[in-house]
Amino acid sequence: MDLKLLFISALLGIVCCSSAQQEGNECIKANALSCGECIQVGAKCGWCTDTFLKQGEPTSARCDELESLRKRGCDAARIENPHGSQKILKNKAVTNRKKGAEKLRPEDITQIQPQKLSLNLRSGEPQNIKLKFKRAEDYPIDLYYLMDLSYSMKDDLENVKNLGTSLMKEMSKITSDFRIGFGSFVEKTVMPYISTTPAKLLNPCTVDQNCTSPFSYKNVLKLTSNGQQFNILVGNQQISGNLDSPEGGFDAIMQVAVCGEHIGWRNVTRLLVFSTDAGFHFAGDGKLGGIVLPNDGKCHLENNMYSMSHYYDYPSIAHLVQKLSENNIQTIFAVTEEFQPVYKELKNLIPKSAVGTLSANSSNVINLIVDAYNSLSSEVILENSKLPEGVTITYQSHCKNGVVNEGESGRKCSNISIGDEVSFNINITAQGCPKQDKPESIKIKPLGFTEEVEILLSFICECECHKHGIENSDMCHNGNGTFECGACRCNKGRVGRQCECRKDEVSTEDLDKNCRKDNGTDICSNNGECVCGTCECKKRDNPEERYSGKFCECDNFNCDRSNNKLCGGHGRCECRVCICDANYTGSACDCSLDASTCLASNKQICNGRGICECGTCRCTDPKFQGPTCEICPTCPGVCTEHKSCVQCRAFGTGEKKDTCERDCSYFNLIKVKDRDKLPQPVQAFPLMHCKERDANDCWFYYTYAVNNTEKEVHVVETLECPAGPDIIPIVAGVVTGIVLIGLALLLIWKLLMIIHDRREFAKFEKEKMNAKWDTGILRQVQFRIC
Repeated sequence: MDLKLLFISALLGIVCCSSAQQEGNECIKANALSCGECIQVGAKCGWCTDTFLKQGEPTSARCDELESLRKRGCDAARIENPHGSQKILKNKAVTNRKKGAEKLRPEDITQIQPQKLSLNLRSGEPQNIKLKFKRAEDYPIDLYYLMDLSYSMKDDLENVKNLGTSLMKEMSKITSDFRIGFGSFVEKTVMPYISTTPAKLLNPCTVDQNCTSPFSYKNVLKLTSNGQQFNILVGNQQISGNLDSPEGGFDAIMQVAVCGEHIGWRNVTRLLVFSTDAGFHFAGDGKLGGIVLPNDGKCHLENNMYSMSHYYDYPSIAHLVQKLSENNIQTIFAVTEEFQPVYKELKNLIPKSAVGTLSANSSNVINLIVDAYNSLSSEVILENSKLPEGVTITYQSHCKNGVVNEGESGRKCSNISIGDEVSFNINITAQGCPKQDKPESIKIKPLGFTEEVEILLSFICECECHKHGIENSDMCHNGNGTFECGACRCNKGRVGRQCECRKDEVSTEDLDKNCRKDNGTDICSNNGECVCGTCECKKRDNPEERYSGKFCECDNFNCDRSNNKLCGGHGRCECRVCICDANYTGSACDCSLDASTCLASNKQICNGRGICECGTCRCTDPKFQGPTCEICPTCPGVCTEHKSCVQCRAFGTGEKKDTCERDCSYFNLIKVKDRDKLPQPVQAFPLMHCKERDANDCWFYYTYAVNNTEKEVHVVETLECPAGPDIIPIVAGVVTGIVLIGLALLLIWKLLMIIHDRREFAKFEKEKMNAKWDTGILRQVQFRIC
């Protein structure tokens, strides 16, 4: 199982290594035949103009990664590696002024810096530019109020009639330069959107209502700073009518966006307020009225009336987005509660737009406009024009409070107040050169603002050495090519390193003979192609590996290896033979001639107990081992030397238990269950059996050995401690002994008492007998007396 895992790991390593090599080898794979082709591959590629190619290497081998070229022997000064550059052409500082200060013309106000740059792009090398944006205070505003005048908006019209002066007064808090205009819309003047009967064309409402004739879009008032004029003209407007619920507002928005001269737009903040209580028609709906021509996105105002509503279909949403963006118009949809969901979805499709809820009679329209303007102006979003082929652009924004955004979010900053400054880091990268060899340009601008940054692009498609090329040079086989950048660029129809062959004679049998080594059958040793009788060797995926030689018979990757390294990492492989570095020898350069690695701590070579071979000690005394023959696992004192460390690592005890990790990690510890599992001295390396006792009089057993410089300790995992006294039997014995002794003492006392009593009784008996004799004598005496 371990062998399988090892094999899989090795295989994965090879695959990963190979993948990494291929990923970083775009220069080799490109097969670039000139310096210009080479530098277009990527920023990592360089072209060597030096004379360094080995026999058999093709011209394309001059194109390689910079480090690889230097390793292969190319002089760094002869490597062509041009870099891109940038130049700021217009860099007017952003405007710093306060409200009430000297009034400036709109064209004199600057909010984005710089305004014009030129970039010289090298393929694959990004050029970074930094843009600065600052919201100017007291910036002019143009506001155009576009209103739905269908019958359902009758009560709204009454409130809008005084909008001019009221809105001028409110907006004066934001800017001192404010202009307002007015337009209205109803619907296309064809069936089925309106009734086309003569009476209904005059008055589309009921008989008791006086309504004006239906129309598509009317520009009532050009942008003006006269709020009173707005009130008068709007006051003269009349409601009209149509048949269906959706209105023709998209036609009106398109005309407002593209008819700049009629509307009077200036290059300032442009706001379009779209007020309605209904939905909208869009592209394709015109077919109901027999209108099939797509909207052309052009201005068709005659006498301030849209004259082509019956001819062109409604515009699509995408078309509107394009035109609103081109003309820097920010849209505010003031719609009733009922249609909020519809217009919120529309807002998501139109950048720099807002939706506000219009009350039933439009009484809140001023607050709605002010809130929507503040919301729109607090966000800056950068957009760029169409990019040239092969050019990419990325954004990174640095907003207020240190907020940094990348990706699509890197285009914008939110919550910007007047006077706030934000910046954008923009990377522009080219891949290759455009097909048409001419300068390009792109424009970057903040959505809803008229200012923009113009960036002129030029491309580095040729090397500097290209300018010094010699046409029809004698170095290219009698003038069959241009000698430039150290190589021949062949004329049309010629091939070969020196352009020595025509294309139609490249693979003839006679020429192929020159590519066979020793008249063999293999052309170029199967490692190349025969071009004009000369071998051009194949390229390897790994840029470090190359075939070379007259017949591509040599390579620099099939030499002997040591420690899985080519030539042991101490030499270079030339034609399958290792050329070793100084102080190294051997077929794989794995034998060091430096004896310093064999010096023992006593400054003796191999501790005086071995021979230094290839920088490694070969110990002649079998008891000693290790890199300098200083380790003696079987010498006296080994067990005592390692006792404390074995104790702390195996049992967590001993003198070094507090410093165990620091002092005792020099050996591998292996625990075994019992003494029978310990290694035996029959091993191929010296082994010491140890028996030591700890502070608790417990014995522990272990072995110490050095196996190929690896120190190994096998230890029995359980301590062998002397058995302690059995308390219960001892207590029981003591108690029993005390009882028995007591009983014995009682018996002895009883026995003594019995003996004593018997002696006393015998004495008593004797005295009693004596007493009887005395009484008999007395009686005899008395008898005698008597």
